[in-house]
Order: sequence, then structure tokens, then C-alpha cells
Amino acid sequence: MRQNKILSLLGIAMRGRRLVSGEFQTLEAIRKGSAMLVIIAEDASNNTKKLFADKCSYYHVPLECYGTGDELGRAVGKDLRSSLGVCDAGLADAIIKQLKEKQSAV
Repeated sequence: MRQNKILSLLGIAMRGRRLVSGEFQTLEAIRKGSAMLVIIAEDASNNTKKLFADKCSYYHVPLECYGTGDELGRAVGKDLRSSLGVCDAGLADAIIKQLKEKQSAV
């Protein structure tokens, strides 16, 4: 149930053109300061996770690991995606809230 809510919010962000996907676009959004939240697939490579952890730490962007690359890709109407950048503060806050609720329920 919660999972669907998070993936739905990602879909809304994509349709509203407030989301970037893929490694290069996500890194560019982090550097430009437009990414409010970065989501990395849990099945992403360790190199990818480290790259985004370092960039997000340096630029003070929240980073969350969630879902598989396949689930993230499907949520935004694309193929496999291991990284997503949410570029809307309201949507980023809503997704973070859902993730925290999901973690506290476990």
C-alpha cells in the first residue's frame, strides 16, 4: 500500500516535469541545485550508490534508497532506472514523509 503511494508520487512528479531520471540528468540536477530529493534503486551498483551518496552529501541533497530499478522505471513510464531526482520541494517532502512512515511501520 505505502509502496504504491511513493511510486504514485514519483509518477505525478514525472508527469508534472518535476523529475529527472537516469544517472547523468540526476547528477546535473544535483549540481544545479534543482534536485530536492534523490532516490536510488536498492539494486543499484555499489559504485552508483557511492557516487550519489558523495554528491548528495556535498550538495546537501536528501538521498533515499527505495525500490528496484524496474519499479522506479515503471513508476515514471521508462525502462530500468537506478536514479531519480525530484525537482519539486512539495513532492520531495511528500515522498520523504511516505518513506519515513514506511520505515517506522517496519
